[in-house]
Amino acid sequence: MAIILLDTKTINRIAAGEVIERPASVVKELVENAIDAGSLEIEIKIESGGRNLIIVTDDGNGVEKNDLELAFTRHATSKLSDSELIEIKHLGFRGEALPSIAAVSRIKLSSKAHGASEAWSISYEGGEKIGELTPYPLSQGTHIEVRDLFFATPNRLKFLKTERAETQSIVDIVNNLAMINYRIGFTFNSGNKKLLKYAKQTSLFSRLCEIEEEFQGNALEVNEEEDGIKLTGHICKPTVNRGKSTQIYTFVNGRPIKDNLLVGAIRYAYHDFIPSDRYPFAALHLEIPYDQVDVNVHPNKSEVRFQNKRLIYEIVRRESIIDEVRSK
Repeated sequence: MAIILLDTKTINRIAAGEVIERPASVVKELVENAIDAGSLEIEIKIESGGRNLIIVTDDGNGVEKNDLELAFTRHATSKLSDSELIEIKHLGFRGEALPSIAAVSRIKLSSKAHGASEAWSISYEGGEKIGELTPYPLSQGTHIEVRDLFFATPNRLKFLKTERAETQSIVDIVNNLAMINYRIGFTFNSGNKKLLKYAKQTSLFSRLCEIEEEFQGNALEVNEEEDGIKLTGHICKPTVNRGKSTQIYTFVNGRPIKDNLLVGAIRYAYHDFIPSDRYPFAALHLEIPYDQVDVNVHPNKSEVRFQNKRLIYEIVRRESIIDEVRSK
């Protein structure tokens, strides 16, 4: 069989598979963009677990009219330059979110840039632009509608779970992003039902108690520092536990991450106090020099690689934290 070059549309749909796995992936990417845009209020709305419709509206800085089409070009980003690759501070930086979403859905982006006289709208379907830019009635920020997710790659629909499961996955994503970005207000509606409503807060602990009520009256503060690495947050008394790990929130430099090393270290601190099939409540934020952690591991940006894994593990499971758990 002869070797051929894939066309751009096929390349984009293949690449989208790494970034957009399910409706929650779309919500994650769009909400991260809203956070990076300096938003103070973010509203999410879905229908049918996000399969039929996802809407994300924010009051952030918006996108300039001349940049709307460029925003759908793969690897086009306003958040990163060559010199900043070592110190990635934004949640989004790869320039893959919007083109990946556009490749597998029908998407309409409407935005009014800060200081602009009016808002403009652009639409894509299956990765191709539909029509031209048109004015849109929006007073501030950005409004994005994503419809018919995976219509262009129908095989992906077979792997989606039930509407309830997909909705819960979005709840988990929003909770993680809302937890660490406590100065932002979040609203999440599924159809006509309001699932989440978080007001702007002044501290991580206040937001923590909004999301997980068990922390109220049961929280133990964590504040450790060594070799420029700082660990802060809260853990719960051993008597407060659950049969799944979704209530363990871990963050690195303001970024929600999934890391078995951190979860394992947290569980180790509790291993003498709760059954092995139970999980503690914890929300821990690791602040580490940017040159000691790599966040550019996977397109979904939820994984990181530590330069000194052993030191990180020892900080999280150190005796002072275990003693705090033991004393309660």
